[in-house]
Amino acid sequence: MPHPDTDLLALLEERGFIHQSTDADGLRAALAAGPLTAYLGFDATADSLHVGHLQGLMLMRWLQKSGHRPLLLIGGATTRIGDPSFRDSSRPVLDEATIAANIAGIESAFRRYLHLGDGAQDAAVVNNADWLDGLGYLDFLNLVGRHFSVNRLLTYDAIRSRLEHSLSFLEFGYTLLQAYDFTELARRHGCTLQVGGADQWANIINGVELSRRQDGPQLYGLTMPLLATSDGRKMGKSAQGAVWLNAERLAPFDFWQFWRNCDDRDVGRFLALFSELPMDEVRRLGALQGAELNEAKIILANEATRLAHGAAAAEAAANAARGVFDGASAAEGLPTLPISRARLAAGVSLAELAVEAGLAASRSAARRLAAGGGLRLDGVAVSDADQLLGGDGNEWRLSAGRKQHVRIAVGE
Repeated sequence: MPHPDTDLLALLEERGFIHQSTDADGLRAALAAGPLTAYLGFDATADSLHVGHLQGLMLMRWLQKSGHRPLLLIGGATTRIGDPSFRDSSRPVLDEATIAANIAGIESAFRRYLHLGDGAQDAAVVNNADWLDGLGYLDFLNLVGRHFSVNRLLTYDAIRSRLEHSLSFLEFGYTLLQAYDFTELARRHGCTLQVGGADQWANIINGVELSRRQDGPQLYGLTMPLLATSDGRKMGKSAQGAVWLNAERLAPFDFWQFWRNCDDRDVGRFLALFSELPMDEVRRLGALQGAELNEAKIILANEATRLAHGAAAAEAAANAARGVFDGASAAEGLPTLPISRARLAAGVSLAELAVEAGLAASRSAARRLAAGGGLRLDGVAVSDADQLLGGDGNEWRLSAGRKQHVRIAVGE
């Protein structure tokens, strides 16, 4: 836990969390004056968060460790609209049942990073449907709309970028709804800080401005840099798709592997953002070269997986990786593809299994992988992907290259 006299903004800046602040000096004074309530918002567009959201969760974790109270806002109402910021097209409209299921999945990730409860410094989850669903259109225009000019809103890059394509009136109002969220959280929970990605800057400024125009409390905004990996990929994405935080969406082993296989140039930056190691240790590990840097990547993978899935899952993933790379047969901790005894008896090819496990996009891709020596069964190269999985065993390890592995296990 940071020392009470620690300059929290300096700590967050050193670790790479800060991009912009509406009033850095005022916010620093507010943080030093006593417990502050801050909020971070998420729309419920999927039933899990991914590592692109992790930067915000870690920032909120540091705030809570420093004695402040995090609010996690889920946009039960605004999910039905969609934030147009820097998007080329509208988001698909989700039904109420899907939104509810997504909210439940997102809340499970919150509990792994923050202490939720009813205490003064416990994190809380709030839903903007609680106040937006009952807000009449004319009331909204009177409370919010009259304080903003269309001319000003059109100057924001997030809005202007969409005008080149198509921007519905529904989406145009999103920024005002988010501004109202901020003032409503200030009224209901004493929240005076909003945290968001750099693409949320205009939305955050509008909330600060709305409170001022309504003679409300002084509000502050803090944005984080938009992260991309050094090889140009958007943070949260991998070659295989999104890197989800929930184990139901992505096995802890695959989550561990994402960090273990990161670009050498990202190790120090990721350790600062996604672990709680002291910065002296982060700088030491980030400066390693060659084979020693691989050890730093393992530490990064262990730390990130421990926070996301617990110490036991991190240890199991690390042990599984050691087994794979050392040629051992143990596959404990790997993602599992179950197969019935009846299907095994009927005959199932390795190409079929590779596709089902996500190791290959198609059977022809699996055949090409095998022809190039990249498909292995229990560590032994397979030349013919159409060969059937056989034998009297109950468990096998199927691998694509050196970094993708799945455990195949016989069930009932």
